[in-house]
This record gives sequence, structure tokens and C-alpha cells, in this order.
Amino acid sequence: MRSAIAWVLLGAGGALQLLAVLGVVLLRDALDRLHYLGPATLATALVAAAVVVRESFSLIGISALLLAAFVLFSGPLLAHVTGGAILQAQRRGDG
Repeated sequence: MRSAIAWVLLGAGGALQLLAVLGVVLLRDALDRLHYLGPATLATALVAAAVVVRESFSLIGISALLLAAFVLFSGPLLAHVTGGAILQAQRRGDG
């Protein structure tokens, strides 16, 4: 049963990540591409949950949770800084 739940979580995370990558590839503007960091973060959380369900709270499970927490907290900061840099470049006429 745990294995089936882990596969469902892993499949959902992989599908969501694939949709986020397709969104980044298909959009032309860099600021629009930043909107796909949210689904990518959720996909990371789903994959980490799959690892925890499958491996329990072992060294690998805890590492997956720490990685998901790092992505969860650094993702919005990365999007904000990247968006600000893009806006500054557009105002100067560089991009």
C-alpha cells in the first residue's frame, strides 16, 4: 500500500514538473516564465513526500524533506530577485 501511494505521489510530482517545464518553454517573456516556479515547488514537495512515504524518516527521507524545505523557502526569494533584475535590465534598455 505504501509503495502504491509513493508511486502516485511521484507520478503527480513528475507530471506537475513536466507541465511547469512546458510552460517555461512555451512562454516568451521571462517575467511570465517566473510564474512557473510555484508549480515546480509543489512538484518538489510531492516528490519529497513520495520519498518519505516509501523510505519513512530515514536518512534519505529526512534529506528529501530538507531539500523540499530549502526549495520552498528559496524559491520565492529567487523569483523576486530574478524579476527585479529583469525589470532593471528592461528599464536600462538591455533586455
